Amino acid sequence: MPAFSRFLRYFLVVGRLGSIRRAADELNISASAIDRQILNVEAELGVPLFERLPTGLRLTAAGEVMMAAGGRWRKDMATVRTQIEDLRGLKRGHVDIAIIDALAKGYIPRTIQTINRNYPGITIGVHVLENDAVRRAITTGEVDFGIFFGPASYSDITVRAYAEVVLGFVTPAGHPFGQRDEARFSAAAGSALIVPSEPLAVCQQIAVLEGVTGTVPNRTVTSDNIQMISSLVLQGVGIGILTSLDVITEVKRGLLSFTRISDAVLRPMTLALCTATARTPSYAAGIVLAEIDHGFSALDYSAATAPSSDDAARTGSSASLG
Repeated sequence: MPAFSRFLRYFLVVGRLGSIRRAADELNISASAIDRQILNVEAELGVPLFERLPTGLRLTAAGEVMMAAGGRWRKDMATVRTQIEDLRGLKRGHVDIAIIDALAKGYIPRTIQTINRNYPGITIGVHVLENDAVRRAITTGEVDFGIFFGPASYSDITVRAYAEVVLGFVTPAGHPFGQRDEARFSAAAGSALIVPSEPLAVCQQIAVLEGVTGTVPNRTVTSDNIQMISSLVLQGVGIGILTSLDVITEVKRGLLSFTRISDAVLRPMTLALCTATARTPSYAAGIVLAEIDHGFSALDYSAATAPSSDDAARTGSSASLG
């Protein structure tokens, strides 16, 4: 096992960098020692793991298989270490979580701050991914748990908590359109709109609205980035279409207004905190999961229509989701 683990450590770095020389510099090990380890394993397997090219090394099909296995092995070893720490009763370990972009501000950062303060022995890796990529990261074991939209149809996912999120129009504070709590999709016909594009999860809902109502939005700008859409709305470029989750922090601060799209065809989107059904969270992951779960279901993203009284008075302050 020690020899194999040494080879995998060398192999993973070479595979990532595509160069034995660069891997030797990063690992502070001689290039000949790394090359010898790789050649020995290639001889044992009877297949090359790399193509030797003038520009460097490129993984073969066998190398790709080894690379994936090496990543799983490294994750499994981290889990073993965490489980051993669990047996010793220590609140430490590393936890990887995956979230969608809209959660990169507000509730999740604040919860991580609390975890960091209460459990200094636990480190957290936060992966901000596309919606479908979050689900895949959970099911493949790349992360301990994640938060994404629409988990109901996946049997390999267990929902730990959920909140409802609705679609709406986003306008700068004080904009006449923003005085309404809700409006039909057709109400913005003719207005300059800033519309999400793939791979954002709301694109499908917008397509349904277009098909059912026959309303074709005036797409002044499209973007696949929530922060960009929010920024363009703040700059007065047009009316944005986003979910209540996307802008809840800005709404609470009194910077933006959110008007729910009231067409009956729309149903709230389910934002879910999920784990893999076949995997039991480690002790450290259980602590982080419990902290995020606490209060998650109580978050009312569907009611993000007005600033709080305190934040409306001081727009530069931090907002509260709770």
